[in-house]
Amino acid sequence: MTELSQAALLHRIRIWLMLFIVGLALSGVTAFPLQHELVLLNHMFGVAAVAPAGGEPAMHTWLRRVMDGVVATNRDYPFMAYGTDWLAFGHLVIAMAFIGPLRDPVRNKWILTFGVLACMGVIPLAMIAGQVRGIPFYWRLIDMSFGVFGVLPLLLCLGYVRRLERMR
Repeated sequence: MTELSQAALLHRIRIWLMLFIVGLALSGVTAFPLQHELVLLNHMFGVAAVAPAGGEPAMHTWLRRVMDGVVATNRDYPFMAYGTDWLAFGHLVIAMAFIGPLRDPVRNKWILTFGVLACMGVIPLAMIAGQVRGIPFYWRLIDMSFGVFGVLPLLLCLGYVRRLERMR
């Protein structure tokens, strides 16, 4: 196996971090137009506005329930959407924190470690809070996948940073 140069390691770190930053930013931005996204999602999955008499897949029932809840909340209590606005803002701020390791990954390695810990925290949050809030298990699996897939580029970057540290 050939040893990568410092420049090649930096390039790989920056590619993976850019993908991670874009993913965080996109997940943040998509927290703003929830009702519009639910309309599209329900349409995409062919969810009827009213449950058919003969039954339907559990996911259709769940998506309709979420849609009804968001529509009713936006209509009767629009200020509640302010919470998801802050969720979106939080994702964008966390994404900005990764500019540090993008610029100097060795000096800002701690941010990568913070990101790994945050990704790991997604799993117990989804399992515990999801259960308390009545979120179906399959949906919690989707939520947990963000932590699982998010941690992969960060772990790769940490490995590359350790290699960079040994070169210095």
